[in-house]
Amino acid sequence: MPLFSVPKEVAVGTAMLGVAFATGMLAGKKYPFLVFGTPRSSRSVIGKSSPLWQYILDHSLREHPILKKLRLLTADHPWGKMMVSCDQAQLMANLVKLIKAKKVIEIGVFTGYNALNMALVLPDNGRVIACDINEDYVKIGKPLWKEAGVEHKIDLRIKPAIQTLDELLASGEAETFDFAFIDADKESYNEYYEKCLRLIKKGGIIAIDNVLWNGRVLKPRKDDLATQSIHHLNEKLLRDTRVNISMLPMGDGVTLAFKL
Repeated sequence: MPLFSVPKEVAVGTAMLGVAFATGMLAGKKYPFLVFGTPRSSRSVIGKSSPLWQYILDHSLREHPILKKLRLLTADHPWGKMMVSCDQAQLMANLVKLIKAKKVIEIGVFTGYNALNMALVLPDNGRVIACDINEDYVKIGKPLWKEAGVEHKIDLRIKPAIQTLDELLASGEAETFDFAFIDADKESYNEYYEKCLRLIKKGGIIAIDNVLWNGRVLKPRKDDLATQSIHHLNEKLLRDTRVNISMLPMGDGVTLAFKL
């Protein structure tokens, strides 16, 4: 199959991402204070106290009021840093909307910010298969799913994600999903990726979070299985001819894999 045999919307989206990345690289050269910092936010590329970071949010973030409400609730949680950054979530929603997605998989729900974020842009008959093993965290966001009027779009599965993915494959749903977001236990990343690749249709997108892992991927320790897993998947994706990829220095690093 030709390298760029993908729908027009995906090709346009990939080009836009390339321009955004190039712009970021030029900005890095112009502003020497752009440094790596804390994970789970685009502050990992732009210094936490940088006025440029606030400028980016002030001039790009269009956060739904209920999303903001859930983000602030999550920020008060002891593990609040696990939540996807709001600017990254906005990019995911824009991609979902760009490819006119109807069926989405999310692996790793936490309080449900990104599930809500994607459900808001899906059509009324769209659905998010939301996979997690901890319902306590999700209970924080579930009332807000209802408040936003999208609770019917989110199919929460509280069980190991591998089990849910296998069930979807067994029920004949291979190549019927448009988008997948992977942000769960890192040791299982490769298995999540492979199963999502079978479930995603051609032209669909798999977004893989934490691919920079706070810089630990530069020198993975032999006893650090999470970092080893991420690093191996990063190397695999570079050579995977089944997809086109873009690795973005957003949040803690996110790779977008476009299925060919």
